[in-house]
Amino acid sequence: MCIFCKIVNGEIPNNTVHESDHFLAFHDLYPKAPVHILIIPKQHVDCFQVVSPEMMADMTPFIQEVATKVGIDQSGYRLITNNGADGGQEVNHLHFHMLGGAKLVWDHSHEDPHKSI
Repeated sequence: MCIFCKIVNGEIPNNTVHESDHFLAFHDLYPKAPVHILIIPKQHVDCFQVVSPEMMADMTPFIQEVATKVGIDQSGYRLITNNGADGGQEVNHLHFHMLGGAKLVWDHSHEDPHKSI
């Protein structure tokens, strides 16, 4: 069982921000921004590549509600999901990182063909 499934099952505590019957949002233990929330489906789904369109349709308003609850819906935020090993996914359970609470820096190194990504 993955760590996020253990969190959903109550085996590992978390700092919940928002919860519904199907989704859970909680503070990341190692935040990369003033606001860093993890948003997961309660049902185990390995990654974005295999999530159903129906689940994403249901997850979208939940994500928007989270942004409102943490007060970054108007100022803006970054929503990230890493997919697979090459995409940097560390936990094989679909999850989104919601980052905000400050002006976020974007690394534009990918625009210079002489820089490595």
